[in-house]
Amino acid sequence: MRYAFQWLRSLIFAAQMYVMLVVFAVAFFPFALFSPNIVYVFLHSYTRYVRWTLSWMTGIKTEIRGNAPDYECLVASKHQSFLDVFLILSAVPRVRFIIKRELHILPIFHYFGNRIGNVPVKRGDRGKAIKKMMADVQSGKIEAGQLVIYPQGTRVAPGVSAPYKIGVGLIYEQTGQDCVPVATNVGLFWPKRGVYRKPGVAVIEFLPPIKSGKPREEFMKELEQVIEQNSDRLMAEAGFKG
Repeated sequence: MRYAFQWLRSLIFAAQMYVMLVVFAVAFFPFALFSPNIVYVFLHSYTRYVRWTLSWMTGIKTEIRGNAPDYECLVASKHQSFLDVFLILSAVPRVRFIIKRELHILPIFHYFGNRIGNVPVKRGDRGKAIKKMMADVQSGKIEAGQLVIYPQGTRVAPGVSAPYKIGVGLIYEQTGQDCVPVATNVGLFWPKRGVYRKPGVAVIEFLPPIKSGKPREEFMKELEQVIEQNSDRLMAEAGFKG
């Protein structure tokens, strides 16, 4: 009975979350025509609303540790569920994402993503897309910000191993920017798939930056080590014994 009640609470939360995404997007749309800064107001307002409703509707409290970067850099995050996306969006001031081109076709992603300089890519075109983004920053077409990347390329459930893809090392080399690793335990509470949300404290933690200029292999080894070790620490803190 307790599980069924929590599942129902989770379903109601998920339904209203998507409804309110449309409400927020429609409300901010006309203002975003005039300034991309309004898009960030939209993103921060909506993701903080999600965190608030998640807390009292499902019992999942959220916590952001460490210092979210406010300078131009890469943000390389462990990706366990959509919750880590919401937490990063709520904390990072001028975020943009490398996003699959297929997702960018959706009206909300396309319009608001273009306004903040998201990088839509298709297989094989990542390098070209990154160069365009950097040129747009240099020309003033878009403002400098924090580019979020997911080194494993997909959501990875707690306790599951997946390789770190070479693309993150290439982007690190290509941009010449510092990289801020992010660890998380959110997959313990908001899973990769399914409706059920488990009460608890979901955390993301911004770790000390890896400075630019390291050899690619050294960078990737350090990135994987710090993200995995700290994600394991956060999950163990939450009682995970995988």
